[in-house]
Amino acid sequence: MVTLLARPELAAAEGRLSKFLVVLLRGLYQPVVHGPDLGLSTVDLSDGSYITTKIYPVSGLPGGQTNVLDAIGDFYVQPAGDLCAYDIPEGAIAMRFTDFNTASVPDGSGGSYLQGTYELTIAEATGRYRSFVGGHNRMVDDLHFLASGDVDEFCVCLISRPHSSIA
Repeated sequence: MVTLLARPELAAAEGRLSKFLVVLLRGLYQPVVHGPDLGLSTVDLSDGSYITTKIYPVSGLPGGQTNVLDAIGDFYVQPAGDLCAYDIPEGAIAMRFTDFNTASVPDGSGGSYLQGTYELTIAEATGRYRSFVGGHNRMVDDLHFLASGDVDEFCVCLISRPHSSIA
């Protein structure tokens, strides 16, 4: 699925930032105790409400990074809240969850998968991503709640600028 999303027309051209970013969130979540200051007023990553996993590039990032085997940043989310943040090369993005369409499926080993889509609005951004404020993110998620209590993420994020910025 990731390969299908990495279309050349979505990639950055000649050092310009693409109109779309596609990233993969993958790996076990870990609690955040003392989070970094990403320069975002919307999120406080040191308030104890966040967990984190890695971000991998697919398409549209500065420098044309597309190797989904090399982590490029960190994703932070509030399991009991509605905020998240992406710490990626050349900036950071804060988003708010606005809607979802998910279903829980047993994994056959005492855990379950939460599969479906999430809709997010981009509330704030720094660096090269400022033009994404007001834009949208559709997450296509396969979140695995393991019997051990760990949570393993595999989520493709389709992040776009506001329509007025896409021209």
